[in-house]
Amino acid sequence: MYSKLSITHISPSKTALFPLFPHRDFCKVGFSARPKLRFRLVVQSLGDKWRLRDIDTNAVQEQLNMWLVKTQSFLNEVTSPLVRTGHGRKHDPVNVFDTRDIDDIFMAEKTIQSSTTSGDLSLAAIVSIEQFSRMNGLTGEKMQKIFRALVPETVYNDARNLVEYCCFRFLSRDSSDIHPCLKEPAFQRLIFITMLAWENPYHEADDSNASSLGKASFQFYKGFVKRKLVGEEAFVRITPAVSGVADRATAHNLFKALAGDERGISLSLWCTYVNELLKVHEGRKSYEIQESPQISRERIICIGSSRKRPVIKWENNLAWPGKLILTNKALYFQAVGLVGQQDTRRLDLTRKGSQVQKTKVGPFGSLLFDSAVSVSSGPGSETWALEFVDLGGEMRRDVWYAFINEVVALYKFVNEYGPEDGDQSVFHVYGAHKGKERAITSAMNSIARLQALQFIRKLLDDPTKLVQLSYLQNAPYGDIVLQTLAVNYWGGQLVTKFNEVGYLLDRGSRSSDGVFESNNHVFDIDGSVYLRKWMRSASWISSSSIAFWKNASVKQGVVLSKNLVVADTTLVERAAVTCKQKYQLVEKTQATIDAAMLKGIPSNIDLFKELILPLTAAAKNFEKLRRWEEPHLTISFLAFAYTLIGRWRCEKPIAYFSNCPLPRLLINLRYLTARCFPVDDTAAVPFNETNIL
Repeated sequence: MYSKLSITHISPSKTALFPLFPHRDFCKVGFSARPKLRFRLVVQSLGDKWRLRDIDTNAVQEQLNMWLVKTQSFLNEVTSPLVRTGHGRKHDPVNVFDTRDIDDIFMAEKTIQSSTTSGDLSLAAIVSIEQFSRMNGLTGEKMQKIFRALVPETVYNDARNLVEYCCFRFLSRDSSDIHPCLKEPAFQRLIFITMLAWENPYHEADDSNASSLGKASFQFYKGFVKRKLVGEEAFVRITPAVSGVADRATAHNLFKALAGDERGISLSLWCTYVNELLKVHEGRKSYEIQESPQISRERIICIGSSRKRPVIKWENNLAWPGKLILTNKALYFQAVGLVGQQDTRRLDLTRKGSQVQKTKVGPFGSLLFDSAVSVSSGPGSETWALEFVDLGGEMRRDVWYAFINEVVALYKFVNEYGPEDGDQSVFHVYGAHKGKERAITSAMNSIARLQALQFIRKLLDDPTKLVQLSYLQNAPYGDIVLQTLAVNYWGGQLVTKFNEVGYLLDRGSRSSDGVFESNNHVFDIDGSVYLRKWMRSASWISSSSIAFWKNASVKQGVVLSKNLVVADTTLVERAAVTCKQKYQLVEKTQATIDAAMLKGIPSNIDLFKELILPLTAAAKNFEKLRRWEEPHLTISFLAFAYTLIGRWRCEKPIAYFSNCPLPRLLINLRYLTARCFPVDDTAAVPFNETNIL
């Protein structure tokens, strides 16, 4: 008897290719799909001896080589440093796909019906639907049937909605500050493919045919994904659904910063941004371990300290280099003296009236360096002048201004839209006591995204457009977006029945079970309530606010959570779209004014000034004559004028002047000057014959 070892390959005709999951647990949150091997070993009991000539040596050698490459790649990843400096870092679109990315292709069964009434599904749509379905613990076919039972036929016929449903259903299972699956390169690629699927859910001419998926795995990644760019609309729709990646209000500005002059965002740029964002969050964890216990109760956002580019604090015309720490509540500065570091000083940013402004600094009170900010905690408090030395043109001062301003705007938002400190009504609404912490986390995530963009050198001219609260403070319709954010942070299910004074409006009514109607409180799309008692901002009574909240319901979408709605928009997204449109209108108007100021009106004014310049000079000289600033010139002018007037009024001017002695002539000229050119109204002397001596 002997044993026979043979190799049997899986038939590719029954499978579809999804190069997404590595050979380890993909994500602890979702469904863990382990790939099957490309061959299987079938051991037959044929005796005690093996016939080695029956083994396919080429296949075994090929598989061993692949395992060695993966082992080497894994060791390189483990031994690489966790945090790298971001300066000078650029993404490489050519080398983004290494051997590991291509070899991580596995075979998964295609179950979804790719032919629809609106057309055949695109390859990206099939990949996204199948993968997210398996991560949800189902197949693509079952997810398709469930979605069809949930929505009307018109919603189901749009394949884009099915892509949203599969993706959002998995993302709704996680409520962390930043999604844990983002650490997986496979998940990053899946999100990018989902954006492509949302943008083009149906088959295109240059797309690979769904029926030939078994033959197009390598071409799919080498040809399809690498040359595809994600547009703004798909980016703005999908990325805010992933925790920590983008905000609804600033997602379009984030896209502009990443895309630059390009038409869209490539896979390499997307992965570079996500990886840099993860490094920023990892760096914050290391800050909490290294820093002093003085700020242990606060969350460190970023630290500014460098020998080549120090942070300088100007005080009494003296420059003190040191280390600047920004937390979620304050600024800390530790100056470096001649004999070592000095005591750490703190500037609170949570007080009302805290502000930050761009300023200029310099020695002896001179304003030479336009690279500083002034920060104060309100009227009467100490003002810090902090200079951020920037020799590389990296907009360091503008970025730090955005950092600090976002923290100041955070507590202004909390004081204006959140419940008052000590308000016991927060315990009547489920999770409302955590609303302030949610707002702080959101602001910190905004700053983290701006840090990541700074490291990869992808910034806008105004970095404050990339942080949510600072952007909404000055944006048109921004107060409505802030209202939706307040409802999102503090809103929750009503857990107690109460009837307190001030909760009920005169025009309101109360239901039989003690819970107030929607005309008293504000409700989110998932039924979360935001109490009327918390509406202390004057923006709630504006006409735009009333009109918005009258139409705040979801008509035909599937609500998975207050942040995720399929085939419709959340309240924050709806307000953000209007805010974006109004802001673009303002920018367009301002651009028109700037163009006119450059090419039109001021140029005509300058030409007019040049034309009337001689008249202006004559008027100035005439004013000097009137005020007798140069008496000899005034006398000469009056003599000439008197001569002309006398010749016109007198028939015999020569006889007239011959009978007038010189003193009398001068006196008459003086009266004539007072009459014609009075210095003020009281000094004017009427000219008549009695005045002439």
